[in-house]
Amino acid sequence: MPFVEGSRGRVHYRRWPADEPRAHLVFLHGRGQHTGQYHRFGAAMAAHGIDVVAPDHIGHGLSEGEIGDDASYLDALAENARLLVDLVRESAGGVAVMGHSLGSATAVRMLAGGGGVDSGVDSGVDSGVTAAVLVAVPSRLVTRDELIRAARVPTLAMHGVDDRMVPIDGVRDLVRGTSVTLREYDDAGHDLLHEKVHRVVTDDAAAFVA
Repeated sequence: MPFVEGSRGRVHYRRWPADEPRAHLVFLHGRGQHTGQYHRFGAAMAAHGIDVVAPDHIGHGLSEGEIGDDASYLDALAENARLLVDLVRESAGGVAVMGHSLGSATAVRMLAGGGGVDSGVDSGVDSGVTAAVLVAVPSRLVTRDELIRAARVPTLAMHGVDDRMVPIDGVRDLVRGTSVTLREYDDAGHDLLHEKVHRVVTDDAAAFVA
């Protein structure tokens, strides 16, 4: 099984390779999940020609460490996300980043220059990150300033209208006046990639990334 040495111990990651990749993606799962729950998504993205690499967050799946709930934990996740982005870039060049819930907050923190990443406001542009997809982004974990800095790369936010964990009104307010495109899904809740709309959400994400 593949591991890398991360900010708080070894980080396990999975890969769903595309036969002839036209794009590369680092996917970041949500809190309480692990990459083993995303085989369907990874396979579907690979079928779209998108090569996917996904780490287990600290304390999740097969990765070491303890789950936290403070800013330092999010910074540590952002640092690990950067490690995976750099790993993919060694062979692929440009890479997109996609996250669900906690994973989307992690993507924003990384692209905004958090997590000990010495990259400043141009982090996304300078790092070779080509696009960001934020699924069910938790507005309580992301500031408008961070989102604006992160969205220096093309950014798509995807959200279920019936999301009870992260109500969509907060996300509408968060992205208003930014360059982020918000795509809303009727009759869908928080876990878009595991609900009835998962095919549509996956196809939309793939089209944006590619």
